Order: sequence, then structure tokens, then C-alpha cells
Amino acid sequence: MRILSVSASVLVLVSVAHGHAQSQSQAYPVRPVRMIVANGAGSAPDVIARLLAARLSESWSQPVVVDNRPGATGLIAVELLAKSAPDGHTLGLFTMTNLIAMLMFQKHMLASELGAVTLVGTTPFAIVVSAATPVKNIAEWIAYAKARPGQLRYGSAGNWGSSHLCMENFNAMNGLKMTHVPYANTMTTMTDILSGAIHVYCPAVPTLPPFMKSGKVRVLGVTYREPTKLLPGAPPVSDTVPGFSLYGWYGMHVPLKTPSAYVNKINAELVKAIKDPKLAERMFVVGAEAVGSTPAEYTAFLKKDTDHWTRLLKDSGAKLGQAQ
Repeated sequence: MRILSVSASVLVLVSVAHGHAQSQSQAYPVRPVRMIVANGAGSAPDVIARLLAARLSESWSQPVVVDNRPGATGLIAVELLAKSAPDGHTLGLFTMTNLIAMLMFQKHMLASELGAVTLVGTTPFAIVVSAATPVKNIAEWIAYAKARPGQLRYGSAGNWGSSHLCMENFNAMNGLKMTHVPYANTMTTMTDILSGAIHVYCPAVPTLPPFMKSGKVRVLGVTYREPTKLLPGAPPVSDTVPGFSLYGWYGMHVPLKTPSAYVNKINAELVKAIKDPKLAERMFVVGAEAVGSTPAEYTAFLKKDTDHWTRLLKDSGAKLGQAQ
């Protein structure tokens, strides 16, 4: 009888806990939700965040307000989310660039020190040169660069960022020697591609349309392992350099100890929005292919990407924990 009594008590406690978690989920959200973005207004992450915020606001009948916190390659925004209350009322949309920056800073790792909600979408990068450069494809560029060791310059939108590491990896895989020239942003880097001050660059595809329309930029290859409608006609770099790839991405996060009931509800609403063809099309316009995943799938994705970039950073000579 005593054993039965203890078992019954345990069942009651489990039932109460389950009921409490269920009631929490049903009541959520109870006030406006903040969505932190590590980029400025008008950027691709900002546009995607606002599309998702509008859908969540409709579903929850609570305002979801986008809070732009650019600076320090995402550290300001990521730190703000990490220190927020884990009550489901603060979200953060971050990118591959932010993951790399956190590895450099060795702070607030996206894969382990924040809660993963869903992989929102992916975006390719592309290797580009000035249209005045006498090469038409990746094979010709490799031959051109090998014939000029140490004479060519590649640009990036900052030390140890995605565009820097794209070219570092490409050069290492092909035995190329070039000089790295870091810039403060993509716009100035592209301007110097056009002027000939630098010779090659690996920007995210969403930044390219204005420059491609001018006819002054030539795309040599896209960093997906397969062709993408985001850059029609551009062959994958991996067709010429087997194993080379770079997938940019956008992902939604919450503070680490946010209850699973909240995480699951946020995930369900976000995935429903992301899978909507109309919203997916609007994401496509700003250069992102909609994905939508479970929290577990996104966590596994982050861990794999963290291992990849940690290895690449170390191979490139970066000193982790000493980011400026």
C-alpha cells in the first residue's frame, strides 16, 4: 500500500507539472514580444525579421516589435538576448556571420549558450570580379591567380567575417596567394571591385543585384553545392573545386533556459509562416530561401556549422577569444 501511495503521489506531481506547462503554453504570449536583430534597418535580416514579426503579431494578437541592435558584428544583439529573461517574450534573429563573430569573441555561442528555435532560411554567397577582368569562370580565375602569385588583392567586409573566410578557404583549397584587404562594409568593397582597387570578392548574394544590373560585375560561381534560382545561370564553385561550399543562413533564437512549451509554440508559428508560399516568395526577393525546421534539427545544424567554422578559423590563423 505504501508503494502504491508513493506512485500515486508521483503521478499527481507529474500531472500537475504537465498541466502547468500546458497552461503556460496556452497563455503565451501575455504581452508584446521583442525580436532583436543584429543588423540595421533595411538589411536582409531586418526585412526577414519584419515579415516574421508581422505574421506572429497576427497569430498571437500581441505586437511583435523588431529591435535593431547593429554593431560589434552581432555581439551587442546576441549579448542582449543572452541576458534577457527566458520567458518567451524576447526572440533574436541571427546569421552565420554572427555565429562566426561569437566564435572569435568566444562569447555567447549560438549552438550552446542560446536556445535554438528554427532555421529560418539560407542564402548563398558568390565569387565575383570586375567585368573588366579577363576571366569568365572559376577555372580561368584560378589559372589567372596562379600566374600572379602575391600580386592580386581580395576584399572582405571585415576581418574573419564570412566574406573573408570564403576567400581564405577558396585560396587554401587552390594554392593561391593573394593579399587580403578588409573593408567596413559590402558597399565600399564592391565599389573597389568596380574601380580595380581589389580583384575578387565573395559577398552574400542579396547584395549583388544593383551591381549586376550595371553589367560591371561578373559572377564566377555560387557557393551552394547546387544551382540556385537566387542567382540564375551561376554555376556552383564546387563544380570546379570539389568540396567547396558556403551556406549563409538566418536562424531564430531565444534565451537558453526558455521553457520548451514556449519554444515549441514559437517554432510552430514560425514554421507555419515560413512554409507559406507568399511569405517564402517575399523572403526570396531579399535573397533568402525559406527553410523552417524543428528546434532539434536547428541545434544539430548549429553544432555542425560551429565545428566547421572553428576549424576554418584556426586553420586561417585566427586567435579565438581575441576579436577586436
